[in-house]
Order: sequence, then C-alpha cells, then structure tokens
Amino acid sequence: MTRSLNKNPFVANHLLRKIDKLNTKAEKEIIVTWSRASTILPTMIGHTIAIHNGKEHLPIYITEPMIGHKLGEFVPTSNFQGHAKGDNRSRR
Repeated sequence: MTRSLNKNPFVANHLLRKIDKLNTKAEKEIIVTWSRASTILPTMIGHTIAIHNGKEHLPIYITEPMIGHKLGEFVPTSNFQGHAKGDNRSRR
C-alpha cells in the first residue's frame, strides 16, 4: 500500500536536518542513518549516505534517478552464499 498523496513523502527528521546543514555549508560528508524507510528527495542529490543493512552501514552515493525511491532499496540485507557443495536436496 502506498503513502497517501495528501501527505508528504516520509523522510526522517534527523536526516533532513543533517542534509540541510551540509547544503548550507556546501560540504560533502558521509551521513550515517538507520532509516531505510526514508524517501530520497532532490535535496539529497550528491550526498553519500551510509545506510544500515542489519549488520553494518553501507555507503550509497545519491544520484538523480534514485529520487522517489526508498533508501533501503539500494542496500541488500542478505548475501546469498550459494548452495552447499554436497546438497542433493536441490536436485529433486
């Protein structure tokens, strides 16, 4: 279910404050966040945001085609290690 069009897109307040502060200073700095549900806005373009994947923070550089997507879409939460070498159950 999508968010109502009457509301603005969800972005964590602390994230917006940090980005606005960096934009006024015209600085580039990595912003660390746990908010995977935040929507990417045009003010975030050009910043590097380290998003938590459940284990560590992975840095993601925000570009223009990412606008409107969620931060969590660009950071995988699990890594597929492959099937076990002697696993015969996958051949059924």
